[in-house]
Amino acid sequence: MYKQLFLIAAATAAVASATVATSAEARQRGRVVSVQGSGGRGYIKQRSVSRQPGSTSINRSLQTNNGRGYNSNRSANWGDGSYNGGRTTTLNDGTSFGRSTTATNNGDGTASYASTRTRRDGTSTSVSGTVNRDPY
Repeated sequence: MYKQLFLIAAATAAVASATVATSAEARQRGRVVSVQGSGGRGYIKQRSVSRQPGSTSINRSLQTNNGRGYNSNRSANWGDGSYNGGRTTTLNDGTSFGRSTTATNNGDGTASYASTRTRRDGTSTSVSGTVNRDPY
């Protein structure tokens, strides 16, 4: 009886340690949804997510049966006091728009940032600066 309980406890511990080891590794998930209606109306929607320690990437797309749609890519990387991320969306007609942001810890109590936004017409706006860390 005790030997069986010990074996069950050992097996449970082995499964738990294997689960912890895999949770620290990269994760990828995806989904595809297709909706088709009467008269040729419908769409296909896709989403995929990839997560790793220090980075994330998300891709989405939507395509309708009448030729409209978009593809959107969002990503972020961080670590060692810096962040770099953004999103770009591209429409079926080739028009793109999005945003990108970077931030860096300067190590002296300040942080630098820069962000650029690009509109559908191709114009862009940028902001950047340095901020001081509030000691309180």
